[in-house]
Amino acid sequence: MKSHGFHVAIYNFGIHVAEYGDPAIDGFLTREPLNFEAAARASGFVARSGYDGEPGPASWGPQVFPRFLSGSGRQSGPSSLSLWRDIESLMAFSYAGIHAEALKHARRWNMPQQWPPLVLFWIEAGQQPEWRDAVERFELLADRGASATAFTFKQAFDPDGRPYGIDRARVREIAAINAEGQAELLHTARSLPV
Repeated sequence: MKSHGFHVAIYNFGIHVAEYGDPAIDGFLTREPLNFEAAARASGFVARSGYDGEPGPASWGPQVFPRFLSGSGRQSGPSSLSLWRDIESLMAFSYAGIHAEALKHARRWNMPQQWPPLVLFWIEAGQQPEWRDAVERFELLADRGASATAFTFKQAFDPDGRPYGIDRARVREIAAINAEGQAELLHTARSLPV
């Protein structure tokens, strides 16, 4: 797909079953740096926001959380915000390799969700969405369903706002390319306790 001067952004959010530092979520925490490294090596990766006060990339504005965090007893939840060349590149990273290995354990680390796990949206190339914008789109998706403003892999839209059919063959091709650069990361992740 030609993105016509746009990148696709993804924001995801969850709530852990325990506080940071609790062994129940150690499997998530030990895999997180491997996932960030795998993303940086992935075909089509553009950039990601960091987190205030943590080493790594700068935060794209103050980090905020969706209203679903309220009442959970947590001060924060695992979330990320990143930019990708196109939907196929993002999907290839998300559902194959090291990220897929982590996803299969997500129910162990996260509370059951009454909200979407992620939101996708288009942003002009060269721009960075702020956390606040991503959270607003996430809540819009939760409240109104998929639209050209806030969508999912299952109901995707192109940058012009038209429904978009993901090229699954291209996703598989990109995933195969990514696998070559993730091999040792995936080997490490598979050796970690869950």
